[in-house]
Amino acid sequence: MRRPWILAAALLTLSPSAVFAQDDPRPHPGATADFLFGRPRGSIAVRGEWVFARAGSDLFDFVRDQLTIDGDAFNAPAIGAEIGVAVAPRVDVLAGVEASGSETPSEYRRFVDNNGAAITQTTRLRTVGVTGSVRFFLMPRGRSISRLAWIPRGFAPYVGAGGGAVRYDFVQTGDFVDFVDLSVFTDVFQSKGWAPSAHVLGGVDVQAYRRLYVQLEARYQWAAGTLADEFIDFDPIDLSGFRTIAGLSILF
Repeated sequence: MRRPWILAAALLTLSPSAVFAQDDPRPHPGATADFLFGRPRGSIAVRGEWVFARAGSDLFDFVRDQLTIDGDAFNAPAIGAEIGVAVAPRVDVLAGVEASGSETPSEYRRFVDNNGAAITQTTRLRTVGVTGSVRFFLMPRGRSISRLAWIPRGFAPYVGAGGGAVRYDFVQTGDFVDFVDLSVFTDVFQSKGWAPSAHVLGGVDVQAYRRLYVQLEARYQWAAGTLADEFIDFDPIDLSGFRTIAGLSILF
């Protein structure tokens, strides 16, 4: 007769903890709520950028000297996308594209027209870059806990390098001064084409949720393009510059 009462008391003692254990959203000791089914094969990223243009060629020196264009006028926002394929546990091969553009109104610093009015124009620089890179992670991106389960690291720094090509379009429209007779004329000066590029990069992926990462990166690019014949006696246009990048990356 005493055994049923003892059993009932034991059940009453254990049942609250069992109920709360079922409702508790916290993982049990040793559980891995953020594991993935296998090592990721690659990633897709969408990024926003800010381009700090070096603008170091004599064309930019001439424009800044003659026109009311500041040294940072060719700094510009950019958008980009990149896809990566893992070729080794700590190495990705990347392909990307980005586009940026700046547009600056200006006037001559030392000249006005016959009526004393400013001589105005607009200078625009637009670029589209196509790149290929190799990215090396400085530490393992995660660890396997079984044949199928893989736990990603929440913080993954990397470095890399690569090359590509830049499509550039430099345009000046408006009124200009003929330095031979100081007459004012209206015209359009344009130079566009493709130029090879090279770059180095460094950054970090920070896990936001499971396969979603925040990507922070710095990149420096070297490039220079040939100018059209109407830009007489100018060196190639400088397309180099430093980039700060922030975006979202999804593993797949």
